Amino acid sequence: MLRVGFARWRSHLPSGGNRYDAELIRGMGEHGVELHEHAVEGPWPLPRKQDRRRLAQLLGAEERWLMGNIVASAVPELIVSATGAGQHITVLMHYFPADDPALLTVDRQWVESREAEAVAAASRIVVPSEWAAREVARRYGRDDAVVARPGVDPAPLASTSAGTPQLLWLGRLTATKDPLTLIDALARITDLDWRIRLVGPAIPGDDADALARARVVEHGLEDRVTLTGELTGDALESAWAGSDLLVHTSRAETYGMVVSEALARGIPSIVVDGTGAAEAQAGVGAQFPPGDAAALADQLRGWLTDDALRHRWRADAEAARTTIPTWQDMVGAVASAFTDGS
Repeated sequence: MLRVGFARWRSHLPSGGNRYDAELIRGMGEHGVELHEHAVEGPWPLPRKQDRRRLAQLLGAEERWLMGNIVASAVPELIVSATGAGQHITVLMHYFPADDPALLTVDRQWVESREAEAVAAASRIVVPSEWAAREVARRYGRDDAVVARPGVDPAPLASTSAGTPQLLWLGRLTATKDPLTLIDALARITDLDWRIRLVGPAIPGDDADALARARVVEHGLEDRVTLTGELTGDALESAWAGSDLLVHTSRAETYGMVVSEALARGIPSIVVDGTGAAEAQAGVGAQFPPGDAAALADQLRGWLTDDALRHRWRADAEAARTTIPTWQDMVGAVASAFTDGS
């Protein structure tokens, strides 16, 4: 059994990255890798001096490491030192911090330049999509990333609404997830019959939730748009079961696990073009340019008014259920970064 340390920063909110990491911890042993989690605390990717010192001390505990890029992107000097001393450092690229609008422009530029150094120095790179692999090559000139797409749990087919079409938006209420573009698009199609639930937590210190609620009122959509807050367990499953279409407006995604989760239930989606979410669609649904409410409204209008299109998307989504990677597929791909001998 190959021992590997996992330098993991964990979000305190539900996230695709948290789920991905948890599946790695649960499943790597079946692929010959004994993964030992080492929690990394602090305000990454903008760490304090004490956070860097703790990480530098931690790296001496293992010979081989898997490190999330929210950490690695801020400490390329530690990656250079470790690999230069013969340690194996695989960087797991959950997202690109330089695309995070929550960071100041100067901080995004700093992180991107540091991440370029960390990527160059790493032993291996793991990404969750072919799109992300292409982005790593484009941004940082490294074309050997291991692709390990997220898996999805088996799920029952969602029922098809006999009456008013039911739309679903699922994610954190943040500027990156961009609920305002969705609400502005919906305001352009009030002549059609539809209802939508926006499901997801508000983020402390982030005004996206308040802005979204105000925008709903501004457009007079209170009787059609429901912001539910975070749902879990049976309540979340009920939201999935009653949905006909997922609308995913996130401007930055390396994959978009929620899109795969929709496909697992036979639900097609409309997502932002030029992101990993389009890859997660598996060819089912449509895309629109980031932040383009008019284009999204056109896509929604087409789906709402074309019965043949709706039926085709639904049939294609049901057929795609058998093509979605499993979590074991993902874990095996990540394990190969340590076990394939390269």
